[in-house]
Amino acid sequence: MSSSQSRSLEALSIAIAAEERTIREGGGRAASERQHAKGRLTARERIARLLDPGDEPLELGLWAGHGMYETWGGAPAAGVVAVIGRVAGRRHLIVANDATVKAGAF
Repeated sequence: MSSSQSRSLEALSIAIAAEERTIREGGGRAASERQHAKGRLTARERIARLLDPGDEPLELGLWAGHGMYETWGGAPAAGVVAVIGRVAGRRHLIVANDATVKAGAF
């Protein structure tokens, strides 16, 4: 691989990681703050509390729905978070509606 290809791949990897951070923010900081003001946690916060300490979950479908909602004001991705993670030492599939994205509709 040439150095220019390596730089291109590195730039692409950085861009993908940045977009994944945006997707993980759900409907954004303001939407998360609205949930917190109502005494609620976001979907990813609820999942994080459920998982065993130190578990590194695998999120499925992170990119699902990416860019599909531009006509209706935009949303980074789908309003559902699906994760495989450990609870009480056993792997489980955990699904949570993300109320910060399209009010959690799916």
